[in-house]
Amino acid sequence: MIGCFAAISAAVAVAAGAFGAHAAPGPQEAEWLRTGGFYQLLHAIAALALMGSAKGPAIVLLAGSVLFALTLYAMALGAPQWLGAITPIGGTLLIGGWLWAGWIYFRG
Repeated sequence: MIGCFAAISAAVAVAAGAFGAHAAPGPQEAEWLRTGGFYQLLHAIAALALMGSAKGPAIVLLAGSVLFALTLYAMALGAPQWLGAITPIGGTLLIGGWLWAGWIYFRG
């Protein structure tokens, strides 16, 4: 199931990046879409790579990237700017997922 979610997440990231490059209403919105798409795609690929050996961190990376990116996407599409206060929660999950994965590999 993680693989399916990661693949869908990657597809959404590519779509967001394409929308940002070709149809964003303004430069700030394009940047939000580009940033969200980059982080979401990067972490979807990381989750696919980790899911065999570090399933917990893979889930945390996916959850963090979706929360991070979706708040940016929402603002780019006209949602209230206060959603930007939620974006760092997703970033914190990303940092935690990477640290957890590192700990797993450190312990062997």
